Amino acid sequence: MENNRCVQILPPVVKCLVEETPSSYIQQKINMMRAALVTWLLSAVICMGRGDHHHHVHPGTNVNNQQQTDPNNSANSVSLVNSANKEFAFRVYKLLAAEAGSEGNTFFSPASVSLALAALSVGARGQTHQQLFNGLGYNNSALTQSVVDQAYQTLLTKQNSATSEGTAVFVDDKFKAQPEFLNVLKQSYLADGFTVDFTKSAESADTINKYVADNTNGKIDKLVEGLDPATVMYLISYIYFKGMWKTPFDPSQTKQEMFHVDANTEVPVQMMSVEDSFDVYHDIDASTTVLHLPFNGTNSMLLLLPDNSSMLSGLETVLCPHHVTKWLKWMKPRMYEIHVPKFSIKTSYSLKDMLITMGMTDMFGAQADLSGISETANLAVSEVVHQASLDVDESGATAAAATGIGIMLMSLRIVPVLRFDRPFMVVIIDRATGNINFLGKIVNPNK
Repeated sequence: MENNRCVQILPPVVKCLVEETPSSYIQQKINMMRAALVTWLLSAVICMGRGDHHHHVHPGTNVNNQQQTDPNNSANSVSLVNSANKEFAFRVYKLLAAEAGSEGNTFFSPASVSLALAALSVGARGQTHQQLFNGLGYNNSALTQSVVDQAYQTLLTKQNSATSEGTAVFVDDKFKAQPEFLNVLKQSYLADGFTVDFTKSAESADTINKYVADNTNGKIDKLVEGLDPATVMYLISYIYFKGMWKTPFDPSQTKQEMFHVDANTEVPVQMMSVEDSFDVYHDIDASTTVLHLPFNGTNSMLLLLPDNSSMLSGLETVLCPHHVTKWLKWMKPRMYEIHVPKFSIKTSYSLKDMLITMGMTDMFGAQADLSGISETANLAVSEVVHQASLDVDESGATAAAATGIGIMLMSLRIVPVLRFDRPFMVVIIDRATGNINFLGKIVNPNK
């Protein structure tokens, strides 16, 4: 087998584990399974071909009778899913930002979290499915599972050149997943499928890590550091974004400056600068200045700086999709000299408690109904973990970028200076769809 389809990994990982070590491991694994699912997300870097040392899972082609769909219904389903995903993005952000506190960076991909949980919901039934859909915001009566699947199929097959999303699934060769579950993952969620022998835990971990490393150009090489030999499945979702600035920065203008973390703390950063026409909006109600930095194509970065540092928490509290829509609509161009820090950061979260807070409770315990994945195995989600990375330089940003704004006048030309030298928020959005791919705040770019 050889599959050279370009994918990038920002996974949620679904890891199924037998609850107890059986005396006859394989037999009990087949006959009476108590399993758990772990979800892991990580941001990633670049496309590469995949080696052929795995066996490929070949799901069928029928997916919830979705072969023929009305274009109008398809557009409506995409709109409903996008709207729910944007609301979900800010609900998750507020919980993560509160956990990080006033001194910690927050950065994640809401698009990838939504994708992972939507893919997981394909195998959920009953109350477990209802909780997943309610937590994701898919509680509109028009959003059935098949409609959501159709929306993701449309979204994932119409990606722009800067963004890549999809899923992959690793299945134990002794575990029989429901064919329909695999079919939907392949057709609607663009899943690559592989069989592995999870009883060889070290070898299986190496296999998954090689897949991740190959598809991240070595950036993420230790997704799995240890595997329980009872693992039966990994379901991985990914998103990757790499954008080149429409107005790049001149490296010769990059100089060391101080970033003001708080009133008592400063850290040195490499500050990039450029003078050009940029769209800016000052939101009086949110007490925030917003700078629009477009990438080539349809993606943009919005940089949000509250009027003073003490207002950052207030901005986080009120921020919602309506603000982003308003800013993009009412921004006006003007000449600015802007200063943006050059940096790389990584973040990592356990999302289990947060998702429970959001009402997705049953999937983590004995009440879990994931019979859509297997009718013979009692499955439950054990943990959801998210890891993301952000790189910003003079040419553009990988995964996401962030900046803050300070305003001052300069010489007789009256060119405002927008200086991102204190905590700020960042939103990376696809203007064509309105989808929020990355969201976060940068309190200390050196962390």
